[in-house]
Amino acid sequence: MNNESLASNSQKLNKRDVFSNKFGFIVSCVGAALGLGNIWMFSYKLGKYGGAAFLIPYFLFVFVLGSTGLITEFTFGRMFKSGSFSAIKQVFKGRNIKGGSVVGIIPTLGLAGVFMFYSIVIGWILKYFFLSVTGELGAINTTTYFDAFAGTSSTIPWFLLSVLITLSVVGLGVSKGIENLNKVIMPLLLVLFIVLTIKSLSLEGSMAGVEYLLKPRWEHLLNGETWIMALGQAFFTVSLNGCGMVVYGSYINEKFDIPSSAFSTALFDTIAALVASFMIIPAVFAFNLDVTAGPSLLFITVPTIFKSMPYGDILSILFFLSIIFAAISSSVNMLEGIVEAVISSINISRKKASLFIGLICFVLAIPLATNMIAFDNFTNLITIIVSPIGALIVAVVFFYMIDKDTILNEINKGCKKRINNGFIVFGKYVFVLVTIAVTILGTVYGGIG
Repeated sequence: MNNESLASNSQKLNKRDVFSNKFGFIVSCVGAALGLGNIWMFSYKLGKYGGAAFLIPYFLFVFVLGSTGLITEFTFGRMFKSGSFSAIKQVFKGRNIKGGSVVGIIPTLGLAGVFMFYSIVIGWILKYFFLSVTGELGAINTTTYFDAFAGTSSTIPWFLLSVLITLSVVGLGVSKGIENLNKVIMPLLLVLFIVLTIKSLSLEGSMAGVEYLLKPRWEHLLNGETWIMALGQAFFTVSLNGCGMVVYGSYINEKFDIPSSAFSTALFDTIAALVASFMIIPAVFAFNLDVTAGPSLLFITVPTIFKSMPYGDILSILFFLSIIFAAISSSVNMLEGIVEAVISSINISRKKASLFIGLICFVLAIPLATNMIAFDNFTNLITIIVSPIGALIVAVVFFYMIDKDTILNEINKGCKKRINNGFIVFGKYVFVLVTIAVTILGTVYGGIG
C-alpha cells in the first residue's frame, strides 16, 4: 500500500458509520462470536475431553491463535476501511494480480452460507420461545415434537421472522443498529445466564454435572484428539471466517487498541461459554439426560428439563429468550458482512441492500428449511470447508501480500503496548500453517469447531 491509498482509505472512514466506543465494539464482537455452537458444543467438548484438563490446550489456543486471528481480521478491516471482499480486491490490484474479485468473494459467500442455515435454527428457537410464552411447551412430547417440526414447511414463517429481525437491525446501521442492540442484549444475556445457572446448580444431582465439567482427567492431554478439538473450538469460537470480524474492524478508527480489543473479545467469549456450560450441563445430569445431544440439546433435552422443574414455564421463557439474544447478535454480524460487500461494490443504500440480501438468502435457504438432509449437508459444506478457507484466504493475503511495516503501523495505531516484528513472523509461519491444519483436520474429522 502506498501513501495515496492510505489517505484514500482514511477519507473512507470519515464517511463511514463507526462504532462509537471500545465497549460498543467489544460487546458487538463478543455477540458475533458467542453463537449457538458455544452453547451446545463447548460444554460437551469440555466434559468429553478431560474436564478442567481440556481448558489447558483450549486457553493456550484461544488466547494465542484466536487472538492472533482477531488482530489479523480487525487490522485488515481497519487498514482498508472495508470488508474482506473489497480489501482483497485492493491488495490484488495493488500487486497487479488478476482474480481479486474471485478470491475475495469466497469469505463473503461462506458467511452468507452460515447466515442461511443459522437463520433457520433461529427460527426453531423463536418457535420454542413462542411455545414457552403460550405454555404449550409443557404439553408437547418434547422427544417427538422437534423431529416433526424441523425440516417441514411449518418452519418457514419462523425462519422468515428470524431474517426480518436481523435485517431490521442491520438496516439501521452500525452505531444505531448493531452497536445499540449489543449494548442492550449482551448485558441482559449475561444476567439471564447467571440466573439460569444458579437455578441449574440448585438442582439435586447437579454436582455430578459440575464434576463432569471441571474434574481434571489428565490422561486426555496425552490424546492427540483432545488437542485437535481444543484447537478447533478455540479457532471457531471467536468467529474467524475471513469476513465478519473484518467488517467490524472496518468500523473502528485509529484510536482503538486492536490487540487489547482482540484479547478482550476472546476473554469475554470464553467466560460466556463457561457460564453457558454451567447453565445447561448440571441440569442435564440432574435429570439423567444425554449430555452428548449436541444441537438437539436445545430442542429436546432442555425442554424435557423445564417440564420437570418447578416454575419451568417461566424458566423456559428466560432460557429461550437468552438463546435468541445470543443467536441474533451473531446473525447480525453475518448479514452485515454480506451487506457491506454489496454496498462497497454498487451504489445502493444500506436499507435496500439489507432487504435485498436478506430476502435473497431467505429464498435460497427455503429448500434447506424443508429438508433436513439438505440442511445437514449444506451446513457441513459451509462450516467444514468454505468458512475455514475464507479465514485462510484473509490470513495469507494479510501476512504474505502486504508489507510488514504497513501491517505493524496499522496495528500499533492506538495501541498502548506496541507490537513488533515477532507478530509478523508468528502470523506467517505459525498462524497461517495452523489455519491450513484446521481446514484439513476439519475435513478429516467431519468438523472440529
